[in-house]
Amino acid sequence: MKCIARIHNDFHSKFGIPRQSVLVSGVLSTIVFEKPYRNKEALRGIEEYSHLWLIWQFSEAVREGFSPTVRPPRLGGNRRMGVFATRSPFRPNAIGLSSVKLVRVEETEKYGTVLVVEGADLMDGTPIWDVKPYIAYTDSHPDAVGGFSDAVREYAVAVDFPETLLCHIEEDKRKTLIALLEQDPRPSYQQDDERVYGMTYGKWDVRFRVKDGALTVTEVKEV
Repeated sequence: MKCIARIHNDFHSKFGIPRQSVLVSGVLSTIVFEKPYRNKEALRGIEEYSHLWLIWQFSEAVREGFSPTVRPPRLGGNRRMGVFATRSPFRPNAIGLSSVKLVRVEETEKYGTVLVVEGADLMDGTPIWDVKPYIAYTDSHPDAVGGFSDAVREYAVAVDFPETLLCHIEEDKRKTLIALLEQDPRPSYQQDDERVYGMTYGKWDVRFRVKDGALTVTEVKEV
């Protein structure tokens, strides 16, 4: 397996990244190809597709050994499920699969042809093994059943982001940041009302508390 590209975006740590792709709209990422694969011809025709599949490595979750069960965070972290019945990063092969929207194909002087995509759930710098077109008539299954995931797909928290703090965030990033916070970045097994959590998004460190289903931002500072 060869790393053909790396993704670049505002997610500089694992904490706060959407748990699935396309959960939060407005999250833009740029796919930059490694030099051996930085060939415009390899992307000929890709602009005709609206969505792509990314096959990538959970580079921050590579580990030795194998556990047949994991604790999905949306189930509170106290219920075990089979690893192959989840999308946990802790797998025998640390491989991820994400569908993203292709926003544009862009020519750059430094990196050649790059792909700008929306909805990726990958951390900045994540290695990508392959890019494939998403084909709706074969890849989309509207009648599919989502198992235990269906029961938690609508989960969200209310977000109180005081204007005195929100004003520090660049205007074009505010809506996306609030949507990320609505997903509740905390591990589900952590329910300490007084604990202050922090996530980085772009150049900001955002601190918050969660109590009674509401998330309140307490501090914003540049990192």
